[in-house]
Amino acid sequence: MSESSPAYSVVIPAYEEAQQIHRCVMALTEQSVCRSLYEIIVVDDGSRDGTAAVAAGAGADVVLERPHSGVAAARNAGLAVAQGEVVLFTDADCEPSREWIARMVEPIVRGDAVGVKGTYRTRQTRLIARLVQLEFEIRYERMCLLPQIDFIDTYAAAYRRDVLVAAGGFDVHYPVPSAEDVDLSFRLAQRGHKLVFVPEAWVWHTHPATLGRYLRRKARFGFWRALLYLRYPRKAGGDAHTDPMLKVQFGLMVLLLGALVFSLFWKPVWVMAAGSIIAFLLTTFPFVRWAWPRDRTVAVAWPGVTFLRVLVQGTALAVGLAVQVLRRNR
Repeated sequence: MSESSPAYSVVIPAYEEAQQIHRCVMALTEQSVCRSLYEIIVVDDGSRDGTAAVAAGAGADVVLERPHSGVAAARNAGLAVAQGEVVLFTDADCEPSREWIARMVEPIVRGDAVGVKGTYRTRQTRLIARLVQLEFEIRYERMCLLPQIDFIDTYAAAYRRDVLVAAGGFDVHYPVPSAEDVDLSFRLAQRGHKLVFVPEAWVWHTHPATLGRYLRRKARFGFWRALLYLRYPRKAGGDAHTDPMLKVQFGLMVLLLGALVFSLFWKPVWVMAAGSIIAFLLTTFPFVRWAWPRDRTVAVAWPGVTFLRVLVQGTALAVGLAVQVLRRNR
């Protein structure tokens, strides 16, 4: 790397993000790190709302415009032109905190890790958005106990560039934001690379604020997790990010739905259905107890929202598995 080249590159994929990209880029131009040490690369993935012009006006150093190809391909395009030895990723709907770059690159510069994951924060006050934030925060607490992780979300991610290139970047078989970042994390962890969690490296984010948007997001994740788990079957047993209780909840949901079907023909099976519901509610109590002193309304809403989430996400996962198996057998 020449003396004039930046040490770090920040890549932001963007599709129809004219309303939000300005705040993201502006936040990146105001980092505590010397501005000459990093470049801001925005990859406009075929937007028609003027995203590229807004990004350029906000201070992006490089704006790539390309046909719509999906978020994984957009990130790879940014990686291809990145000059920094460390490449960071965030999303257009995020606003990195002033210390974000400094905190993210520190473990990599020290040689302690090749990949780093940061955190979300939100200013939102609506119930579902607050619930989403607490859902993340309990995961963050678990991650803080781990010496290393196997799961990096690209809303706040940093990697050593050479390692990322050697791994092949992001897999374009994931056409929508879903599990492409997790796939990369699993690949890197499988190769023995150390990934770490830095909770102090945070970005502001706008979470889904309605139940419908929240469930649609969970459905998308569930569908594409099918491809992920077929590739990495051992990870179906758990990872650094996913709630360990989720597997139990999926099992209870299957038991409940099966009992409801059989109860149409044999009434005593209603007892099994009732037992499944009670057991499911019990699985939500650890989060309820944890959330109660933080946000009582979220704690009260959690069991019902979780039931719907597991139903939707589990159904999407089952559909995704069926689709992937059919594709493989063609």
